[in-house]
Amino acid sequence: MGPAEDFIGMGNFLKIFADKVFLKAVGNSFIIVALSLAIQLPLAMVLALMVGRKIRGRGFYRTVFFMPYVLSEAITAVMFRILYNPEASRGFINAVFQALGLETQAWLGNTKLVLFSIFMVLTWKYIGFHMLLYITGLQNIPRDIEEAALIDGVTKRQMITHITLPLVMGTVRTSVYLSVLGSLQVFAIVWIMTKGGPVNASEILSTYMYRFSFVRFQLGYGAAIAIMMLIIALIFSIIYRGFMRRTEYIA
Repeated sequence: MGPAEDFIGMGNFLKIFADKVFLKAVGNSFIIVALSLAIQLPLAMVLALMVGRKIRGRGFYRTVFFMPYVLSEAITAVMFRILYNPEASRGFINAVFQALGLETQAWLGNTKLVLFSIFMVLTWKYIGFHMLLYITGLQNIPRDIEEAALIDGVTKRQMITHITLPLVMGTVRTSVYLSVLGSLQVFAIVWIMTKGGPVNASEILSTYMYRFSFVRFQLGYGAAIAIMMLIIALIFSIIYRGFMRRTEYIA
């Protein structure tokens, strides 16, 4: 078997399915996806409903929530490494915990906390992007529909659940699609903050692929991981697009 055949051979694909760390990376990637769909996007919608209306200082609030998205991932990762410092004298978050009489935590050194700590950083950075998407969708809702509903005696809660949310579902679908693919491709923040540690607790597909490709220079194995990432993203895209077409047809 020649070098080219070995590089693209099935041997590397068989190895990754027997690799417990690879399976851990897959699980962590899906955990980030699930947390994004369950926490990040609903929170972005709540913020959009709050600052998308005519409230005092809404321009300021929009800028504050969107500003983290403008920062580079490298700057964001370095900044939060400092904030997460386990020493209260150096880490702002632990300093707050200490001031409140709570136990300080090794946010990036605790295998049970590290993935959630990284997710909080991802939420802080990307929630403004999804909020802006939702605001755009909200602004496309005709005011006549909402005014007519108010005249009919619809409460604000009923307005949101039965009128506003159904009318922005197209934007929500786009947001979900971008969120899932973006979560599967997260790399810089995780690598700079933890390099997949401790004990592979924050290892995800992109960091595992980078480790084998550009740290250990096992290019065949790294390529196999990259292809698996592509396959996962492709399968999701096909299923999601098919599901969305079906729901649109039924509607």
